[in-house]
This record gives sequence, C-alpha cells and structure tokens, in this order.
Amino acid sequence: MDTSLKEVILAVVTTDKERVLHSAAPVFYARDRKEMERVALLLSKITLGMVHDLENGCLVIVKH
Repeated sequence: MDTSLKEVILAVVTTDKERVLHSAAPVFYARDRKEMERVALLLSKITLGMVHDLENGCLVIVKH
C-alpha cells in the first residue's frame, strides 16, 4: 500500500511578498530571481518534487 502524498503543492517560492498572501503550502521569499531558482531547485531535490514556473514571479514545487 502506497501512503505517500501525490498531486499536491509542496511549496511556493517568490520574490514578491504581495503575490502570495495566503497559502496552505509553505512560502519561501527570495531576494532575486537567481536565489528564487536556487531555493526552488534545492526544495525540489529534498521533497522529490517538480518545479513549475507560474510566470508571475512565483515558482511552485509540486509532487506528482
């Protein structure tokens, strides 16, 4: 029996605090795009999730 989480947003990474006001997933704030991409990459490795760019200044890490 597989009891792992699937099809869920694990985290949000953004540079703009106004973009994500409320979230069930943890939100990580970065200083710039480079740091945002690095944090998202590391979180995806830790959680075994995939990074998706919403093209609005936010990246989400999703478990498929």
